[in-house]
Amino acid sequence: MQAPAITTAIPRQRYQLGGYQVVALAEIESGDARRYQYILAFVRDGDTKPGLYVTCEKNPRAKRQEGSHCLRIVSEPLTEELGSSDRWADLEAFAQEGLRLGAQVLGLGDESPYRLG
Repeated sequence: MQAPAITTAIPRQRYQLGGYQVVALAEIESGDARRYQYILAFVRDGDTKPGLYVTCEKNPRAKRQEGSHCLRIVSEPLTEELGSSDRWADLEAFAQEGLRLGAQVLGLGDESPYRLG
C-alpha cells in the first residue's frame, strides 16, 4: 500500500462507520511528494493502523482547471485518483464524499457514518 507518509497532522473530526473508526486529519506534513489538504484514515476496530485512506490533495497548477483538489483512494489492493473539484477544499464536503467512498470500497453500503464528539 502506498500509504501517506504522515509526519504530523491534527485530527479535526472522528466518525464511526460500521466496524471502523474514521479520523479526518488536517494541517498535514508528510514525507512524500503529495500536498495533502485532508486525509480520512479508516481503522478497523481492533487494528492499530489504517487499512484505507481517502486523501484530498492540492492539484498542481497544470491541473487546476479541473479543480483545486483531487481525491485519491489508497488501500492494499487499490490506489486510484478519483477526479478533481474545487468543493473538496471544504472539510465538510470532503468528509461527506470520503465517507461515502470509503463505505463503498469497504463494502459497508448499509452502514451510515456518525460523528463522534
